[in-house]
Amino acid sequence: MKGAIMMGLKFLIVGAGAVGGYFGGRLLEAGEDVTFLVRPKRRKQLEKTGLVLKSVKGDATLDPPLIEKRETGIFDVILLSTKAYQLDNVLPELTGFMHKETVILPLLNGMEHLETLDRYFNKDVVLGGLCFIESTLTNEGHILHTSSGHRLTVGERNGEMSERVKRIAASFDKTNADVRTSIHISEEMWRKYLFIATLSGITTLFNGPVGPIRDSDEGRAFTHQLIDEIVTVIRHTGEPIGNDFADKAWRQVMKLSDETKASMQKDKEKGLPVEADHIPGYLLRLAEVNECFTPFLQAIYANLKVYDQWRKDDSR
Repeated sequence: MKGAIMMGLKFLIVGAGAVGGYFGGRLLEAGEDVTFLVRPKRRKQLEKTGLVLKSVKGDATLDPPLIEKRETGIFDVILLSTKAYQLDNVLPELTGFMHKETVILPLLNGMEHLETLDRYFNKDVVLGGLCFIESTLTNEGHILHTSSGHRLTVGERNGEMSERVKRIAASFDKTNADVRTSIHISEEMWRKYLFIATLSGITTLFNGPVGPIRDSDEGRAFTHQLIDEIVTVIRHTGEPIGNDFADKAWRQVMKLSDETKASMQKDKEKGLPVEADHIPGYLLRLAEVNECFTPFLQAIYANLKVYDQWRKDDSR
């Protein structure tokens, strides 16, 4: 697949949640060959209601092909959009759905998942990918998309513009989604990591939307310092990031609507697990290796770990 144009790609969407369900749904809506790998509970729900997209870009109710881990099928592209804490349990399920040229397109937040995927599969199998979308799964199992952005970017991590990346992008050409290719996907993923670590950090620590945080001197100062800490950590990894990283992240935060919350804060409000170890935790591990001083990141991580402990205690 890497060296030749393949027509009619078969997509396996791992999960049918707020991200995979949305982009997989848009592919299915456009007539592409899409199957969803789901858990029994989600399968029962989707068989009853269909895959329902409630979106500012247009609603859709779809009848998706569904399989579970014990079922069979071979796919060209596996779109992986699980939460980071689900990844280890998902990986053993995927090999049975792959042929020798299957590629994995991960849309997880952060960067640590690339190390995990590279260890589990051949590194050439794993593309770079990211998305910007404000969506959530409702109690009814519907996917609620509430902002105008619904962008997905895919690219080779070595900077090539390969035929397989072009084919994946072409599959999205007729979809109701903004899908792009990039020869700088690693830099774009680090940019998103900085943004999402900042947004999730401040909204979970201050337990609310971004508006009141920006409106206070203390909130703005905290946000600035947090961005600077994260950029310092990233620079110590040796990644060739641009000089505008901090300024661009700040401008992104300033452009958000007052009501914006990170998906991690929304999960926290629902009493769901959060990606504490994958988002701030991974940055802290990098900071420790490189002897970076990160008190603001540490405060965010401590807050999330206390929340994790509260969830465990409350479930007893």
